Amino acid sequence: MIRFVKNALLVTVAIVLIPLSVSNRHPVTLALNPFDPSDPRFAIPNIPLFWVIFASLAVGIVLGGVGAWAKQGKWRKEARQKRREVKKWQGEAEHLREITEPKSTRPGLPSPKKRTAA
Repeated sequence: MIRFVKNALLVTVAIVLIPLSVSNRHPVTLALNPFDPSDPRFAIPNIPLFWVIFASLAVGIVLGGVGAWAKQGKWRKEARQKRREVKKWQGEAEHLREITEPKSTRPGLPSPKKRTAA
């Protein structure tokens, strides 16, 4: 079921992205200097427009992921603390089991029976 959902999502994204890239093939100059857009030192000339669009989407996805990861930091810290506490209490429980249980819990060999003469 999950594989079907992934494939359906992939096909949907492909249906949207392929026409977008085909219709935006014309070359553009990406100016990185906001004060002087005609400055050739801070410009990337003649790249297809769909590359600029896809790069913007990728940067947005990465920045969103980093933001979400940073926002969840307190939950990760709490989970680490809880894991340490669980290990501590499990160790304590094991120690108490060793103290309270008899040394050998395995059954021993049966005792030899005395033979009686008949």
